[in-house]
Amino acid sequence: MIRIGIINVSDRASRGEYEDLPGKAIEATLREYLISPWEKVYAVIPDEQPLIERTLIDMADKQGCCLIVTSGGTGPAVRDVTPEATEKVCQKMLPGFGERMRAESLKYVPTAILSRQTAGIRGKTLIVNLPGKPKSIRQCLDAIFPAIPYCLDLLGAPYLECNQLVIKAFRPTT
Repeated sequence: MIRIGIINVSDRASRGEYEDLPGKAIEATLREYLISPWEKVYAVIPDEQPLIERTLIDMADKQGCCLIVTSGGTGPAVRDVTPEATEKVCQKMLPGFGERMRAESLKYVPTAILSRQTAGIRGKTLIVNLPGKPKSIRQCLDAIFPAIPYCLDLLGAPYLECNQLVIKAFRPTT
């Protein structure tokens, strides 16, 4: 079974002070995109770098997630440390993901330049950091997801098949 990790990094959501809308937005979007059967590994955690690192490592190494998508903690605030945690646990960083997400977000808000979304590889797992607003999550995923299945192919991860009516994955022809 394909396993995909979803992590909402939020002090308030982890305390139950508000509903986990970002995590639900990621799951709903992935359910629209993918026709391959998959199961989620889910966490809502506070903005604590050691905890974010442990959760990423657990989902990648122990839970066997081929893809981990985080929301939140990508801004300039003191407690926004998701990119730092991601960089710490990854062997390779893929800055093009963050560049593409910021370019897309700038179409909607000038403050997108403050966002520090990124992506990296841990073993056979792709980790992608998204912003925390549900609307921005969909905009960013629409922009980057066409590259994700092929990236996973290159890592030797499970094959993700997309609903071509919703999103078209790009895989080069040989």
